[in-house]
Formats: sequence, C-alpha cells, structure tokens
Amino acid sequence: MSVSHLVSTEWLAEHLGAPNMRIVDIRGHVAPASDPPPHYFNHHGAYQQAHIPGAVFVDWVHAITDPEDPRHAQIAKPERFAHVMRDLGIGDDTTVIAYDDARGMFAARLWWALNFYGHTDAAVLDGGWDKWSAEGRPVETTIPIYPPAVFNPRINQALYRSSDQVLSQLHADQHLIDVRTPDEFAGLASRAPRKGHLPGAVNLPRIELTDANGTMLAPELLRERFAQAGVTGETPHVVFYCNAGVSASYGLLAYRGAGFDNGSVYDGSWKEWGSDESKPIE
Repeated sequence: MSVSHLVSTEWLAEHLGAPNMRIVDIRGHVAPASDPPPHYFNHHGAYQQAHIPGAVFVDWVHAITDPEDPRHAQIAKPERFAHVMRDLGIGDDTTVIAYDDARGMFAARLWWALNFYGHTDAAVLDGGWDKWSAEGRPVETTIPIYPPAVFNPRINQALYRSSDQVLSQLHADQHLIDVRTPDEFAGLASRAPRKGHLPGAVNLPRIELTDANGTMLAPELLRERFAQAGVTGETPHVVFYCNAGVSASYGLLAYRGAGFDNGSVYDGSWKEWGSDESKPIE
C-alpha cells in the first residue's frame, strides 16, 4: 500500500485493519501566546477515552521533538525519532496515516517529520478526528500494542532549512511564506522577544488553507491562495515558517495538495529568528 499526502475519512474507513498500516493519533493544542506557559499540550487523555480503531498515540510535545533544544518544538534527532517509530511498530515499509483535532496541524508535523527522515509512505487524515467522529465512524478504547519494527532514518535535507540557510537566501531564490496569524505577522503579537516577520516574507495564515469544516481546500483553491501569495509553478523554492515549525508543516502539506513538489520548512521559525538579535526583521 502506498498513500499520497492526504487521505479521506471514507478511504480510511475502507482500509481499517489493513496489514502493514499504522494509524497515528497525534491530537493536541497550543495555548495563546498571552497565556502563561506552558503553551504546548498533547491530548493523550482524549486518546484514552476514544480513538480510531487500531490507532497508536504520539505525543507531539515530547516524543518527536528535541528535548535539548530551548525552543522545544524542534524535530527530534534521528536516533530519538527512530526509537519512537520502532516502538510504535512503524518500520521502513509501514504505511502511516496521522490524524489530530487541530485542522491537521500536528498530523502534518508528523507527516513532515517522516518525510524528512526518508519515510514517504505517509499521509494526513483530511478533517481528522473531528470529521471522523462527526460522521459517526467507529472508535475504540483499546490501547493496541504492536511488535517493534525496523525504522532507518534517511535524512532528506531538501525538506529542511536552518536559520543560516534562510539568511543566506534572503531576497534571492527563495520565497518565504509565513503561516502565522495576521497579528503575529504584523508585529502585534509574538511568541519570541521581537515582533514582526522575516524580510520579504508573505503572510498566508494556515487557517486560510482549510475550509469551514477543517478539511484542506481543493487543489484549484489552494493554487489560488498560493498565487495570491506570489507562488506559481515557476517559483524556484518556497520556505514555510511559523512559530516553531508545526503550522509550517501544514503549509508544506497544502503546497503538495496544490500540486507543487518543491518546498521546505524552516524548523526554527519565528521562535528562533525573533530571538536572535543578529537576524534582520521587518
């Protein structure tokens, strides 16, 4: 079995119990910047109460992040990420379907992380838990346990950008898309000491890539959104960023949904850039 970047609830319902497929529940939320820390939360309790049959749980806050990084949401190092996947029974040949309750934001982060580590047979459940449960599809409380699998991380550097890489290409052959809120882009709010955005960036809030039901816009509508942000099939390279790389992953997922095959995520995003006085801002 091989999947694209996105699958429907209908598709998943038809493939429940398929051999060599792992469904991953990665529900969670981010608290407003104005709230006192912590700001990042997993929804493990909700998973224990009910989840899609056969689904395993991944803690987006701790399991797939680097505990040594002060920004806390950066991608886990290869050994750590591989260990988490192996323990979930996700191997090199496993089809992975991720879902959340946040319009695909955390599921897209896992999709990006898997692709970054060379595992391309992965997709996000369009509409996630909210759509699945609203449609009355089956759920369970049983916590599945799968035998460990062999997961070999193979880094795809093309999907990742560091702050120095972004800096070296400012006003050059990269097109920066900021998927944060308009207030954050305008410098009215910030999760970093400084406010504003990266020089030359265009604001395309993540919420504008989904419809009222939380599903991804149709490809033609996505292309319209990206065109309004100055992106076409002729754009050399697009770099997505947000606060800590999570929403940016959904930006890249939607970019794939629009039919584009390049693009990367600036993993440090505004939390890193806005905390570094040496980096220019607008």
